[in-house]
Amino acid sequence: MDEMIQIGELSIKVTRKGITYVHLSVHPPDGRVTLVAPTATRLDVARAYAISRLGWIHEQQRKLRSQARETPRQFVTRESHYLWGRRYLLTVAHADARPGVRLDHRRIMLTVRPGSSAEKRAEIMHEWHKSLLHEVVPKLITKWEAKLDVQVKRYFLQRMKTRWGGCNHRAGHIRLNTELVKKPQDLLEYVIVHEMAHLLEPTHSERFITLLDQHYPTWREARAELNELPLSAEFWKP
Repeated sequence: MDEMIQIGELSIKVTRKGITYVHLSVHPPDGRVTLVAPTATRLDVARAYAISRLGWIHEQQRKLRSQARETPRQFVTRESHYLWGRRYLLTVAHADARPGVRLDHRRIMLTVRPGSSAEKRAEIMHEWHKSLLHEVVPKLITKWEAKLDVQVKRYFLQRMKTRWGGCNHRAGHIRLNTELVKKPQDLLEYVIVHEMAHLLEPTHSERFITLLDQHYPTWREARAELNELPLSAEFWKP
C-alpha cells in the first residue's frame, strides 16, 4: 500500500517493491515526487533519504517550471508547428472539399471547410498526426519484438496529459502519446522500447534498468532530451 511523506509543503508518495535500491523520481509536468523503496524499508528511513535529496528534488522541479511550453495553437496561417523535431509553417486553405493535411517542403498545408473552428482544425491535425505515427510505429515495434523477444498484441495512440507512454503487460498492449509525432523519431523509438521492456518487467526495478542498459544504452540521454523539449500547452498543464 502506498504511503505519503510530508516534508514542509512537499508531498512524496512512497511505494515499496521487491527491489534493491531506492528510486526517487520527479515527474513532469508538475514536479510530482515519488519514492520507490525496498519492501522492508521503514517510513522514517525513506523520509531521511528524501530529506538528503531535497536539493536535487527542488532543482528538478525548478527545471520543470522553467521548461519551455508551446503557446496554445490556433491553427492559422504562418503559425509554427513541429513534426519529427523540425519546425514547419502552417498554411490554411478554405475549400468546400474534404478536409485534409499534406506536407509541402517546410510547410504544412491544412485544408478545411469555410468557417471551421479552431477546435475542428485541431482535430483534423490530430488525426493526421495519428496517421503519421501509424506509418512509423508498427515498424519500430516489429524491430524491437525481435530484439527483446516479446510480442505487442496491440498498440494505441492517444492524448496523454502526464505521460509519454504506458504498458498493460498482462494484455500485451502499449500506449503512446500522440505528442510524440512532434519529437525526433529516435525519441519515439526510446518510448516504444521503454514500454515494450515493461512486457518483460512491469516495474521500474533493477532488472528493468538492466534491460534498458543492455538493449538501449543511450536511454538516459533520450529521456533527458525528451523532458527538455517544449511541452504542448494544450495537453500538458503546468
